Amino acid sequence: MGTETSDDAGVYRLTDEIALVLTADFITPPVDDPYVFGQVAAANALSDVYAMGGRPVTALNLAGFPSDQLPLEMLAQIMAGALDKVHEAGAVLAGGHTTEDEEPKFGLSVTGVVHPQKIWRNVGAQPGDRLILTKPLGSGVLFNANRKGWVSEAAMQACLRIITVLNRKAAETLAGFSVHACTDVTGFGLSGHAFGMAKGSGVTLAMDLEALPVLDEALAMYQRGVTTGVNASNRELVQDHLRFERELPVWRQEIVFDPQTSGGLLAAVPAAEAEAALAALHDAGVTHARIVGEALAHDGACLVYR
Repeated sequence: MGTETSDDAGVYRLTDEIALVLTADFITPPVDDPYVFGQVAAANALSDVYAMGGRPVTALNLAGFPSDQLPLEMLAQIMAGALDKVHEAGAVLAGGHTTEDEEPKFGLSVTGVVHPQKIWRNVGAQPGDRLILTKPLGSGVLFNANRKGWVSEAAMQACLRIITVLNRKAAETLAGFSVHACTDVTGFGLSGHAFGMAKGSGVTLAMDLEALPVLDEALAMYQRGVTTGVNASNRELVQDHLRFERELPVWRQEIVFDPQTSGGLLAAVPAAEAEAALAALHDAGVTHARIVGEALAHDGACLVYR
């Protein structure tokens, strides 16, 4: 599996029983706390393996750091936060590479394993499938608004608790059901990643805006005029393939273009299994998971918001 459908990771088959899942991701700091930055960056990178139905086994640190401007203790804290999440994933840290950079950047190159017959793709959704989203949206706008001091401490801490959670439990739980397609929602926002699934599957994904889980205060920040540096490009990516079925102010639409860091999984499962899958997710502690829409026969648009 390569780059044909812009999947979340590459997959290389070793044997009839084992395939490698290969991915790399790194980010700039969304928060000032270096330990939390490491946790978020690691959870974000590990997520791509979970989105493929895989299990992480090894990770390599990828770091850029301005050692002439910031203390090396800060880099150590970033790596400590990442190591915490690597261990939580049941993987091992096998090394890495650090370069001088003008601003801190950190992430992981992750290798996972998956059975070649149990790979999840970001294509394969079928008409009638229900769409399950496992984490709420809005981290992008909250991070920007937090820089202005507009986000309450409670809302920011709730956001950080959610985005530092691995998608491990969500993936392990969904593995007990028929997953026709799966992706994780990250920098291209819900619409960008759902567009890839819809286009590659030849279906229309219809989602209920009121059903989408949203982080506390995220909509309020959009209403106040806050946005992110990529909302506009995320909208442009899909605007010719998207339809809003009711009149909404622009600020209310923006949540579906919000770039996520360590976002949730978006999975298409058969309608007959959707409620059981959702209940199992909740029982496993994935309490923010929601059924947010359905896949329909392609009607001319890839995405429809109702």
